[in-house]
Amino acid sequence: MRRPDEDEFTEFAAVTIRRLRRTAYLMCGDWHRAEDAAQDALVKVYRRWNRIDRSEGLVSYAHKAVVTSVLDQARRPWRREHLDDPGDDILTAPDALQAVDDRSVVIAALAALAPGQRACVVLRHYADFSVEQTAEILGIGEGAVKSQTSRGLAHLRQLLGLTERSAS
Repeated sequence: MRRPDEDEFTEFAAVTIRRLRRTAYLMCGDWHRAEDAAQDALVKVYRRWNRIDRSEGLVSYAHKAVVTSVLDQARRPWRREHLDDPGDDILTAPDALQAVDDRSVVIAALAALAPGQRACVVLRHYADFSVEQTAEILGIGEGAVKSQTSRGLAHLRQLLGLTERSAS
């Protein structure tokens, strides 16, 4: 890689790593795995730096790489975590409605979602990608993004003790 490209990538990585790490964390609920996924994503971006179309969205490409990395990690047999009951104690506390602001409750609720739903919810509502961008990042149709997001949000409302009335 040429020196100007190297400098440009270094600047991009410095600006983007924090957002990639947070997105990965919201998807997997583990800071160590999130750090690994963000680094893996930046390695993928670095390897393709000269071939990536900057007009198509470098950040979108990096997010696609981080999502792929998180999902790949989850498929590894030694990484699988089994939840006995998605409504664990942390989610069924009597004051769950007031605890929505508590990060640990939201992270636990996100972890209870199916991986596809979690990816759609995180990309749409945390990373603020459009339906079209999310579909491209995940490699699925726009209709699938809409339905996965809708199901994921409905499941989150249920886990967090929210009703349609109180969510409005």
